[in-house]
Amino acid sequence: MPIPLPGIRAVIATAAAWLALSQGALAQQPFPAPYRPAAAAPRPVTATPKAAAARALRGGAACHGGMSFDRFLAELKQKAAAAGVSQRAIAEASPGMVYDQGIVNRDRGQRVFGQPFTEFAGRMAAVYRMQQGQQRIRTYQAAFARAEKEYGVPPAVIAAFWGLESDFGADMGNLPTLRSLVSLAYDCRRSEMFENETIAALKIIDRGDLSPDEMVGSWAGELGQTQFLPTRYFNYAVDYDGDGRRDLLHSPADVIGSTANYIANGLKWRRGEPWLQEVRVPQNSPSGFPWDQADLTIQLPRSKWAALGVTYPDGRALPNDDMPASLLLPMGRTGPAFLAYANFAAYTEWNNSLIYSTTAGYLATRIAGAAPMRRPTAPVAQLPLNELRELQKLLVHAGFNVGKVDGVMGQQSRSAVKAMQIRFGLPADSWPTAELLAKMRGPAAASEAAAAAALR
Repeated sequence: MPIPLPGIRAVIATAAAWLALSQGALAQQPFPAPYRPAAAAPRPVTATPKAAAARALRGGAACHGGMSFDRFLAELKQKAAAAGVSQRAIAEASPGMVYDQGIVNRDRGQRVFGQPFTEFAGRMAAVYRMQQGQQRIRTYQAAFARAEKEYGVPPAVIAAFWGLESDFGADMGNLPTLRSLVSLAYDCRRSEMFENETIAALKIIDRGDLSPDEMVGSWAGELGQTQFLPTRYFNYAVDYDGDGRRDLLHSPADVIGSTANYIANGLKWRRGEPWLQEVRVPQNSPSGFPWDQADLTIQLPRSKWAALGVTYPDGRALPNDDMPASLLLPMGRTGPAFLAYANFAAYTEWNNSLIYSTTAGYLATRIAGAAPMRRPTAPVAQLPLNELRELQKLLVHAGFNVGKVDGVMGQQSRSAVKAMQIRFGLPADSWPTAELLAKMRGPAAASEAAAAAALR
């Protein structure tokens, strides 16, 4: 049996460290082999609460009016009580509700890597994970069948998230959840969000699903084998094994039912419809393929994609029907191509990283029996990290909002790239290229960019 690789969080931790050391172009290369273990857990603060709060204030608690952590925590407990949490649950949780600057440092220092989709999917949707997903479906056949009947979510979809998030429970994190939540709630970056997550965690304790000591997970407070934040846990966890508890850390049946419930009712899954299918796009169409139509915001009937020459990977024709689909090119026109259906929105809602969501959808198709995706006939050129940052800066100068200038081409950056490709008369496939960067660096780039901004 293959040795399981770390779950998604361990890989992200490894990739972040690799990026930090790689200085530009090396950041785009594959992870070093073998995999390194995830970073060690940060040490809890051992100084007095007042000293910890003083350090926290230096990190910036201006959003709380400069109040001490102790006072902030007292007010948060009052909010929890007002939301219906019992004093018993608050008292049980209180020993674990301590500030940890190490958690805040992790949150502020996290980086999303810009690895190409084929590299990321090759690791995270590896054959061993596909096989383990299929094995879990056989082992827990009754729970999967019940979940599909009740919620309409196919077993492969549930199993793919289960495998990506924790390697089927092998890698759920090792940090006390309450400590993480209150530390992030006191910090100003996402304070309101984590106040709500802390209250939800207390409600989970109050409901009897988990004890405070059992609440151990990722540094960001996610819990269980499919890594639910406490609000998601409280709202969507179900007791599928009938023991009276909703236990997403230890009960596979509860994990399966709860994940299906969230996908169906939280992410609005459409029963009986596909989510992602690999396709082949014509590269040498006589009339030129309309690459600007390859966008998740654009849906065309499958009959229209078929008329444009899009086929299944083996050359078979697409169905000549009206089912709407978007053409997804995660690495531009020379990389893999997929039709993304309405259900693909569940993946982008689960995690808005295009690389993650596409990998999760692709892994689900593999678990369901699809063939491996076709590899590009030639390597897809990818700009090094320093040039991706430069391109983002030029896009910002042209008036586009690309989010954080970090070299990671998220949806905002891809949309800006597409707009400039159209302006310069390049194939508008949203993939950043050296040709586009050269044109934006050129002497006429300023006037071209200004004209493009005026047209938006």
